Amino acid sequence: MKEVTFGQYYPVKSFVHQMDARIKILLSIAYIVAVFLIKEFCFLGFAVAGAFVLITCLFAKIPLLKVLKSLKVIIFFVVFSAILQLFFNTEGNSVLKYGVINITDIGLKRAGFIILRIVLVVTGTSLLTFTTTPVELADGIESLLSPLKIIKFPAHEFALIMSIALRFIPTLMEETDRIIKAQKARGADFESGNLLKRAKALVPVLVPLLIGSFRRADELADAMEARCYAGSKNRTKYKKQNLTWRDFIGALVVILVYFGIFYFNFWIVF
Repeated sequence: MKEVTFGQYYPVKSFVHQMDARIKILLSIAYIVAVFLIKEFCFLGFAVAGAFVLITCLFAKIPLLKVLKSLKVIIFFVVFSAILQLFFNTEGNSVLKYGVINITDIGLKRAGFIILRIVLVVTGTSLLTFTTTPVELADGIESLLSPLKIIKFPAHEFALIMSIALRFIPTLMEETDRIIKAQKARGADFESGNLLKRAKALVPVLVPLLIGSFRRADELADAMEARCYAGSKNRTKYKKQNLTWRDFIGALVVILVYFGIFYFNFWIVF
C-alpha cells in the first residue's frame, strides 16, 4: 500500500509544476471531458489522449511508472468492468466459446475501450496532484469558485475540505498498512479463506482505522483553532496567482488534444 501514489505530491522543479494551479484544474477537467467524448472503438482518439499523458509526464519530470502506480487504487474496478464486457456481451462474432462462456470480438473491443478510458482518466487526473501542492489546489479551487460567493457559497471552506482530503489519502494508506502488519504479527490471516472470511478478517483493521481517522480530525481541528483559524474571514495570500506563458502553452496543448480527438472521432474506427 505504500506504493499507492494517488493524491501524493511529487516535489520537483518542472514546466508543469510552475503552471498556475487554476489553469491546471481547468485543463484537467477539460482533459476528462475530452476522454469521455471519444466515440466507442475510436482507439486513435485514445492514442491522442495517451500521447498527452506521456508528454505531460515528460515536461513534469515524473517517472511514468510512478504515474501508473496510481492505478492500484482502482485496479479491481478496472478488472471487474472488463470482465462484465467480456462475459456478458453477446454482440459480434464469437472468438472463444467454452460452455456458457462466449467471448466475442465486440466484447473484447468494449473491454479494451473501458480499460483505456478508466486508465487515461485516472492517470491524467493523478498528474494534477503530482504537480500541485494541496495548498495550491485549495487556492486554485477557491479562486475558481469565488464568483459563487455572490450566492453565499462557502468557496474557501469547500476548497479546504478538498485539499485536506487529498492530503490525508497517503496518510491513511500508511496507517492502514501499519495496522495490517500489526494484526498479522498477532496471528491475523488476511489471505486464506473465501471472500466472506476475508471480509470479516478486515474488521480488526477498519475499526482502529476509523478511530484513528476521527482522532486525526480532532487533532487537526484543535491545531486550526489554536492558530485562530476563522475560515475565509480577513485572510490574505502569501503567494499571488498570476498567469504566465506556461499556462497559455498548456491550454494550447489541450486544444490540440481536442482537435485530434474530434478529428479521429470521424475517422474510420478500427
